[in-house]
Amino acid sequence: MASSILSSSAKPSYSATKTPAPIANRLPPQNPATTTLPSRAAAPRFAHGLSAAAVRASPSARRLLALARPVRASQQQPPPPRRRPEYVPNRIDDPNYVRIFDTTLRDGEQSPGATMTSAEKLVVARQLARLGVDIIEAGFAASSPDDLDAVLAIEVGNAPLGEDGHVPVICGLSRCNRKDIDAAWEAVRHVRRPRIHTFIATSEIHMQHKLRKTPEQVVAIAREMVAYARSLGCPDVEFSPEDAGRSNREFLYHILEEVIKAGATTLNIPDTVGYTLPYEFGNLIADIKANTPGIENAIISTHCQNDLGLATANTLAGARAGARQLEVTINGIGERAGNASLEEVVMAIKCRGELLDGL
Repeated sequence: MASSILSSSAKPSYSATKTPAPIANRLPPQNPATTTLPSRAAAPRFAHGLSAAAVRASPSARRLLALARPVRASQQQPPPPRRRPEYVPNRIDDPNYVRIFDTTLRDGEQSPGATMTSAEKLVVARQLARLGVDIIEAGFAASSPDDLDAVLAIEVGNAPLGEDGHVPVICGLSRCNRKDIDAAWEAVRHVRRPRIHTFIATSEIHMQHKLRKTPEQVVAIAREMVAYARSLGCPDVEFSPEDAGRSNREFLYHILEEVIKAGATTLNIPDTVGYTLPYEFGNLIADIKANTPGIENAIISTHCQNDLGLATANTLAGARAGARQLEVTINGIGERAGNASLEEVVMAIKCRGELLDGL
């Protein structure tokens, strides 16, 4: 049949189709003196497509179309600036406010070539204060007499450097022992808002091979040292269960409950070896928030290392899951592969806050 069609002598009748008359010939003659153009108001704004259908449709459809049109930039009102809530160690009155904890002067200094003198630390600390960070971790006082110079703490921690009068919290790091805690308190006790940050390992591998202690002993030490830090007169104590990302969840809930009872105001959850993925770390923060008794009396914090290149992603996942303090460094510098980057974390929240539940 196909061959018969191909061999057919019938030709398409294209020539039989009449050529349409020009448009001008089909329009009725008009008198130029009496002809008026339709007004812009009478003419439909849209000629074709869905918009034209909406214009011809019911009034409700036209209202929906109007709502769908973008608002001109000149008509958009910028949101009012949000004020920094008053600092209370274990509570933030604005549920969407996130505290920025900068540890450039402590963890960042562990980056090769980043060691700073006291004078250099003071220069950086002034800039961090002007930048508006909430907490500056200035050093590990027990490591050397020069690590957390009192001049840095007194100047930056007492005199506002920004236009808004903001004075940052000054924090000193310590292990869970009295000598370290005494050194940290001596370094920060003269500032307006002092904080002691103490830590002990909680993962099974660290407790067994580094500390050589049982879980019960670790809980007892953590509880005792947090209480000791509070007894010195420090109203703001942060506790970190080192290597929390690889720690047993039930054990984490237990030790965090105990240090809250002892007076911890911030619970920092570190991914010490940069091992977790964002969904894992987000779930860890959410589980701690849901299962730790007394968690409403403390701030959950994150501290993410960048060994797998996920420090910023993990930090944002933690914030979305309920963390309200984020530990960062300038340019992400720090031990091994570094930390979460201050500028990446802050700008991600600023630019994509609508996807982070309005942070």
